[in-house]
Amino acid sequence: MILGLSPEGFLLLHVAVSMVGIFSGFVVMGGMYASNKLPVWTAIFLFTTILTSVTGFLFPITIFTPALAVGLLSMIILLVAVLALYIYRLAGWWRFVYVASALAALYLNLFVFIVQSFQKVMFLQHLAPKQAEPPFVITQSVVLLTCVVLGVIALWKFHPERRLQTV
Repeated sequence: MILGLSPEGFLLLHVAVSMVGIFSGFVVMGGMYASNKLPVWTAIFLFTTILTSVTGFLFPITIFTPALAVGLLSMIILLVAVLALYIYRLAGWWRFVYVASALAALYLNLFVFIVQSFQKVMFLQHLAPKQAEPPFVITQSVVLLTCVVLGVIALWKFHPERRLQTV
């Protein structure tokens, strides 16, 4: 039992929270393109992405794994995003820090989603059983490149202070 749930139930909760984090992350990124902070969607994204990492630490793991390393990195990145948005209010270079950290957190969620998909989905598992084969490497590379490009565009377009002046 994990938090009163069976291991399967807890896994389902963890995956559902992760999917909400990914979906809301894309909504938040879209808001960045319109220089709109989307406060409710942003709070959902940050909360569910933090919760994804936290619940990941609750699985019965006895050794330090790459998944734990990604979870720790994600928590640090999310702390920076929360500070930049809620404490420093995107002032000055904190806007850049927020965009970079929020989109890095979204990327890490996508990275883990792809890893888990190639481990658990039979069709994908057959394509890349060791996760070093071209289908896995190409998928991860395309997602990384796409996130970097979309992140640069978001950074260039996300100026919520200008939106307030023109409305």
